[in-house]
Amino acid sequence: MKPDDNTSKPTDPHKKWSIIIDKKQYFAEKNPITGAELKALAGIVGDFDIFKVVPGHGDDVKVGDSQSIDIKDGDHFYSVPRTLNPGACDAAARI
Repeated sequence: MKPDDNTSKPTDPHKKWSIIIDKKQYFAEKNPITGAELKALAGIVGDFDIFKVVPGHGDDVKVGDSQSIDIKDGDHFYSVPRTLNPGACDAAARI
C-alpha cells in the first residue's frame, strides 16, 4: 500500500465500517462479516434473514448466517422474517 493511499485493508484492526441495518447506524469492526455477525450487531434475534441492499435495478442480496461478505461504509441492510410469505391469505379471512 502506498503511503498516500487512504483506503483501509479489511484486516486493518482499527478500522470501523459505518453501515445501516433496518434504518439504524452501526459500526462493524471486521470485514468481511457474516450474516450472523450482522444480525448480532443489530440485535436481531429469532428466525430472520438479512439482505444487503443493491442500489439500482438489481435484486437485493440475501446474506446467509455463515456467508461472509465484504462491506464498505454506507452499505444498507434490512431484516425480514424467514416465514414471510407475500400474497398469502390468512385462512380465517377466507371463511
